[in-house]
Amino acid sequence: MSIQCTGIGIDFGTTYSEIVVNEEGNSNICNTGFSVLRLGGRKFEDLKSNPNIDYYPFRIENCNGRPIIQVEYKKETKVITPEEILSKILVKMKEIAQVYIGRKVSQVVIGVLACFNYSQRPPISDAAVMAGLSVQRLIIGSTLAGAAFGFQNTFSKERNVLVFYMGGGTCNVSILTIENNGHCKTKSTAGNTELGGDDFDNRMIKYFIEEFQTKYNKNLSVDKCALRRLRTACESTKIK
Repeated sequence: MSIQCTGIGIDFGTTYSEIVVNEEGNSNICNTGFSVLRLGGRKFEDLKSNPNIDYYPFRIENCNGRPIIQVEYKKETKVITPEEILSKILVKMKEIAQVYIGRKVSQVVIGVLACFNYSQRPPISDAAVMAGLSVQRLIIGSTLAGAAFGFQNTFSKERNVLVFYMGGGTCNVSILTIENNGHCKTKSTAGNTELGGDDFDNRMIKYFIEEFQTKYNKNLSVDKCALRRLRTACESTKIK
């Protein structure tokens, strides 16, 4: 007797990957980690050369050459790996899918960033296993978008399509060939993990920190709460 398994597809972005510690209803800025997908599978030394790390309100520490997030919870110092945070996000996504389809989900296809190397992909698979999911494939997100376009449209002849995706933390580009039967072949793909909406925000944050320093002789970068308010204001201004 065959056992029916239900699978889902997840597009794993960077912008809203976060974990929050909330004490007595109050926001705890230093205990809020976000954009953790950028940390998975990376060496700590690689992150030190990234100027955007200075604008994160949470602490990133070195654990055997790998980055971890340090938080304070109930007056105790705790460390959380990027994989642990990603697994919590996957658990939530799985729960949402199970409620929607009314069946247990055990398998998943995950869309990843085009520029992810072979050291950055295993943490995603590890996070999925921690979330109780069997990973069938990791596929580049922009390639998945092109495949969806091919399935939703019919063409009389073969077409070449460029898929451009600018996300919160990354930029991905894929060139695909879509056949008249809807099948999709990837010709080329590329991406940049340091170019996304977050990076526009960080440029604005840097500018206003320098302006505030010049006008008022105050360094906003040492005040985590002020830095969080500035980031929120920059994000809002960018959207407008």
